[in-house]
Amino acid sequence: MSTTEPQTTGSDSSRTGEPLLVVKNLKKYFPIKKGILIDRTVDYVKAVDDVSFEIYPGKTLGLVGESGSGKSTTGYCVLELLKPTSGSVRFLGEELTTMKKEDLRRMRREMQIVFQDPYASLNPRMTVGNIVGEPLLVHKVGDRARRRKTVEELLEVVGFNPDFVNRYPHEFSGGQRQRIGIARALALNPRLIVCDEPVSALDVSIQAQILNLLKDLQAEFGLAYLFVAHDLAVVRTMSDDIAVMNKGKIVEAGPSEEVYSNPKDEYTKALLAAVPVPDPHRMRERKEERRKHKHALAESL
Repeated sequence: MSTTEPQTTGSDSSRTGEPLLVVKNLKKYFPIKKGILIDRTVDYVKAVDDVSFEIYPGKTLGLVGESGSGKSTTGYCVLELLKPTSGSVRFLGEELTTMKKEDLRRMRREMQIVFQDPYASLNPRMTVGNIVGEPLLVHKVGDRARRRKTVEELLEVVGFNPDFVNRYPHEFSGGQRQRIGIARALALNPRLIVCDEPVSALDVSIQAQILNLLKDLQAEFGLAYLFVAHDLAVVRTMSDDIAVMNKGKIVEAGPSEEVYSNPKDEYTKALLAAVPVPDPHRMRERKEERRKHKHALAESL
């Protein structure tokens, strides 16, 4: 499948209006340097290599692949947390890669991120109330009393007790911390949220709670998600469309059920064959499938 043009996945009937996000020919190369006194670039790690996709309002694109495939780097480049080497990122019709610092800061109100690690992504020296309210403070939204009320409302929305606003992150479980992170991401009422493996560090039972919360929030607020994960079962649950990444490239993309039921690329087939199933007979079939596609996973290393 060619990745030089944005992939319009899903049926036309599910698309209304213009896409919210259009990523075209996105590249992010990290230089490999050698030398003692004078560093010289000898090669590049092509973390993201000519990636293109679209996300429509209220829809979820699942970006799936093994560790090191470039999923998270793609998300960071979309948000301009990492500066792309080349390519185009258009959000709400505006080009982000050439945007001035002040304009980009304004645009960040419309796009936020939920990080993978709920332990490392929250400042341990800040209270829950200050963490969730920080985006409001940075963007000068409301006075102190209004921000406090907004924080309490946000915590209620994500199923977190607002009475705990004066407590610190270390007093809560991983699932509770991730709810705090989600509340922070919602503070500015964004249109797009990049979910960077938001449940991979959580227990299975807690994963289900967070995924259901994200889906409920999407239905309530019309959010669009770029959902980054390596767990194919999680991506299938969350996504309208799926893009499979390998070695920095999108090797297959399409509607979620189509990719799962009829994968075209050998790498996608190998990933699907690696997913465990509770049926012993089906598991034996999966083992046979893994043997057939073992070379595809080996080549990705």
